[in-house]
Amino acid sequence: MDYIEKTISFVKEELKNAETGHDWFHIERVYKNTLLLLQTEEANKQVALLGALLHDIADSKFYDGDESIGPKKARDFMDSLGLESRIVDEVVFIIENISFKGGNFDRKTNSKELDVVQDADRLDAIGAIGIARTFNYGGFKNNLMYDPDVPPNLNMTKEEYKNHRGTTINHFYEKLFLLKDRMNTETGKKIAQQRHEYMEGFVKQFLDEWEGRC
Repeated sequence: MDYIEKTISFVKEELKNAETGHDWFHIERVYKNTLLLLQTEEANKQVALLGALLHDIADSKFYDGDESIGPKKARDFMDSLGLESRIVDEVVFIIENISFKGGNFDRKTNSKELDVVQDADRLDAIGAIGIARTFNYGGFKNNLMYDPDVPPNLNMTKEEYKNHRGTTINHFYEKLFLLKDRMNTETGKKIAQQRHEYMEGFVKQFLDEWEGRC
C-alpha cells in the first residue's frame, strides 16, 4: 500500500463520524478537484494530493476553534509514514493556511501547492454541492435559513467569523459569493465562474419564492 492509499485509509477512519459537509466525501471531492487542477497547473503533485487529503483532518470548527489539532494530527501521521521532513512541512503549511477565515486579509505567503488545494477546497464550497453543504451545515448548527431583518455582515474579523451565527442565506453573501474573486489559479477561476452563476440563480429563486414573487 503506497502513501496515498495509507492516507486515504487514515482519513476515512478519522472522519467516519464527521458532519456530512466535512466528511470523507468532502475530502474525496477536494482530492478529485486537486487532480483536475493539476492537469493544467504546475505544482508538486505529492504535496498537493497529501494536502488535499489531510486539509480537514480536524477542522477547527468542530474543536472549539483550536487550529493546532489538524496540523499536529497530520504531521504525526506523515512522520509515521517516514515522509521527508520537507514534504511534511509543506503539507502542514497548506493545512495551516487553507481556511477562508472571513476573507478580510491578504495572504502574505506563496505556495503553488497551497494555491491548488485552496482552489480545490473552495470549488467544493460553491455550486450545487456548495448549496447543499451550506444548508446541511446550517441545519447542523440550528441556524435560521433566512431572516430579512438580519443583514449579512461583510466586515468580520477572523475571530468574529469563527464565532458567527448568521442565517444560511447570509452565508452566501458573507463567504460563497466572495470565493469567485479569491481563486488563485486560472483553471480554478474558470470553474468557479460557472458555479458562482449557478448559486446566484438559486439565491434569486429562493428570495423570489420567499417574497411570493413567483
